[in-house]
Amino acid sequence: MCDSSIPAPYQQMEEQQVEGQQAAKQKNSYPPAPEPLPAPVMDNHTHLDFGTPQEGRGHFTVAIRDAMDAAAAVGVQGAVQVGCDLESSRFTVQAVDQDSRLLGAVALHPNDAPDYAARGELESALAEIEDLARHPRIRAIGETGLDFFRTTGDRLADQRYSFRRHIDIAKRLGLTLQIHDRDAHDDVVQVLREEGAPERVVFHCFSGDEALARTCNDEGWYMSFAGTLTFRNAANLRAAVGIAEPELLLVETDAPFLTPHPFRGRPNASYLVPYTVRGMAELTGIELSELCIRISDNTVRAYGSWD
Repeated sequence: MCDSSIPAPYQQMEEQQVEGQQAAKQKNSYPPAPEPLPAPVMDNHTHLDFGTPQEGRGHFTVAIRDAMDAAAAVGVQGAVQVGCDLESSRFTVQAVDQDSRLLGAVALHPNDAPDYAARGELESALAEIEDLARHPRIRAIGETGLDFFRTTGDRLADQRYSFRRHIDIAKRLGLTLQIHDRDAHDDVVQVLREEGAPERVVFHCFSGDEALARTCNDEGWYMSFAGTLTFRNAANLRAAVGIAEPELLLVETDAPFLTPHPFRGRPNASYLVPYTVRGMAELTGIELSELCIRISDNTVRAYGSWD
């Protein structure tokens, strides 16, 4: 039987996924809903079109409205749905039209950009991203950036080129830039400075240390913390959030990935944001209600109003 504290749509998913597979049940099941937050926040980064980490992409069966209802029940009043290729960016435009609690971001992920280039499709794909970004509820170009963990060798040139083009699109359209940065902190900062950063920059799933946090403080770049902040091996993130300027703090899930401790490895969703927010409050020393208000205000400054 499913845990009755798991929101109903996610209980249904669990039943579909693990029927007759007891060994897989714990791995695939959604965690219980947390205690609601004392003031509302927004999930800065989620992928509603992805399946669970075990399923892979394209098998998400919870309706957008049900997912957002589950989030709202614990104080997560909105989210930024993020595209990372043409398919998911098209989905994002459809999603923001379906539910007013969603804003959107569209882009080619840094690990996907070289594939578009290899097929001779990078320029046409970037042109479509720019067209999609003109929708009034698309408020960011992202996730874009550099990833030196999965992309290496000659493919890095295409990745860097794509990143620079995304920066240009964000600046020309007056949109926020949402950064994917994996093992590439110094290079991401260098490219931003060379190109001239957009007015608003968000480091999605902040993965740096105190040095990068200080750079973000100096530049006024937002730092969005995910469930990774709560992992036992995340000393760098705990140090970073401790010195981050409160007016630059955001929170996210990166769902269905990066589920916070103690549920690491299980599927993530926007209704689980409060676990990370409480971890942030403990690490920053900011009272929980005040932190929620700050995160909400910061998110609106980064993306504009959800109304």
